[in-house]
Amino acid sequence: MAEQILNILLVEDDEVDVMNVRRAFKKANIRNPIFTASNGYEALEVLRGTSDTKMPPERRLVLLDLNMPKMGGIEFLHSLRSDPQLRATPVVVMTTSNQDKDRVEAYDLNIAGYLLKPVTFASFIQLMATLNSYWMLCEMP
Repeated sequence: MAEQILNILLVEDDEVDVMNVRRAFKKANIRNPIFTASNGYEALEVLRGTSDTKMPPERRLVLLDLNMPKMGGIEFLHSLRSDPQLRATPVVVMTTSNQDKDRVEAYDLNIAGYLLKPVTFASFIQLMATLNSYWMLCEMP
């Protein structure tokens, strides 16, 4: 089976977390391109093609933090799901929030998964490798 490229939009305001995701991808030998946005507004612009970041319109996955300035993750999910062009975009929440309220609300907005950010970098690498294995098995348009 040929490896399919998946375009990842990492919506994360913490530069250390962005760096950790990039490092974990490299360590786990994940070759999918990572595009970044620091809040929900920027993420919507990237997905709609109205930002300077040029992300291909096909085979997309959003890795979403919930706690961000300007437009947080839940508000972003509401906007994404109400946009006819973007509503089917798969989203995996990756956050430090272990609150049931956040988890329930995110799943109500049709996310593909809810992951807690690991404390150690080794666990972070393992999480990214597992997520990569999963999305490589998924059939995506």
